[in-house]
Amino acid sequence: MSRYLYTAKHATTGESKSGESVAADERSLAAELRSQGFLLTSAKEIREETGVRAKFLDRFKTVPLKEKMVFARNLAVMISSGLVVSRAIKSLSLQTRNKTFRQLLSAVYEDIQAGKSLSEGLAKYPSVFSELFTSMVYVGEVSGNLEMVLGILALQLEKEHDLKSKVRGALMYPSVVLVAMIGIGFVMLTYILPSITGVFKDLGAELPPMTVFVMNMSDFLREHMILSLLIIVGAVVGSFLFGATDPGKRFFHFLTVRMPIFGPIAVKVNCARFSRIYSSLLRSGVSVVDGLAIVSKTLSNVYYKAALSEAIESVQKGKELSSVVAAHEELFPLLVSQILEVGEETGKTEVVLERLAEFYEGEVSQITANLSSIIEPLLMLVIGGAVGFFAVAMLTPMYSVLQNIQ
Repeated sequence: MSRYLYTAKHATTGESKSGESVAADERSLAAELRSQGFLLTSAKEIREETGVRAKFLDRFKTVPLKEKMVFARNLAVMISSGLVVSRAIKSLSLQTRNKTFRQLLSAVYEDIQAGKSLSEGLAKYPSVFSELFTSMVYVGEVSGNLEMVLGILALQLEKEHDLKSKVRGALMYPSVVLVAMIGIGFVMLTYILPSITGVFKDLGAELPPMTVFVMNMSDFLREHMILSLLIIVGAVVGSFLFGATDPGKRFFHFLTVRMPIFGPIAVKVNCARFSRIYSSLLRSGVSVVDGLAIVSKTLSNVYYKAALSEAIESVQKGKELSSVVAAHEELFPLLVSQILEVGEETGKTEVVLERLAEFYEGEVSQITANLSSIIEPLLMLVIGGAVGFFAVAMLTPMYSVLQNIQ
């Protein structure tokens, strides 16, 4: 005889129950419950070793967005095919190649076997499953439309993954060029220029301020190599630490939405995410206030968070969301408030917001596709200016030395 943790539903009333029972096997347990009018939905044999549990630190690990996107899509397909949630989760945990994700799904499976809901199991890992994810799953469980909600969630994750990929791809080219330029400048200052500037020192020629500045910089880097690297690393780490503070977030997020070229892209990306996520929540059955609260936690920019927090208070007081959004033109273009107003008047806010999300996603796609052609002239100007500065700094004293020789 074995002991089992089980969950079951009443055949007529739909009442759910869970508990612990002793039986020869799962078939005997199912027969016993059937005699009481219940149908067995899941069963887990209790052993001394309780199976795979995710370690405590795994709760703070992250999982790639693509993994979660595939998980939501496959889970929706499995449930719509008639597979019970626990079995679907177990199957997906065996299929995934990501070790952390496999452990988390195994732990979620055990929680479901113990009688918890899927949303409760996912909510234990906030670093992997966001509030948006768990809230939509909860709504799907309560409404009985879990497969439909998971389909909406999978689409939302796919769009978010596509958006991030396009922005990341557009920023790759200028990042590589800037890093290469800094590396070449470092090599020139530490290895190439010293051999040239040594000639100037031997001749005792009077040097212009630009040349003196370059020579001093070169000498400092060569004589204090470790200190120079520590200063660079400290500046980078300090920027990240400052960016984690409230003043730092406000500073960098302000720059993000106000910078030339990149500012309009950031605004469009945030508007696309707001429209897509809020539309998905409304379609899933989440209330307006709860939806805005979830979106405010999902968007990373503090100014968008503050605007949506203000919107929550205003909506609770009876104001229209479109009027609140219209007061933040620097964050939400006029089109957003106009579309929201149309949705509020027609009662189809989730539909018009989905169209708005598609519009902004298309805008971001077009801008990022042309971004390299926009940034390339600017990079050429920066590189040309740096090269010109070093050239003038080196050629000017050479010209003076040649004149003195003549």
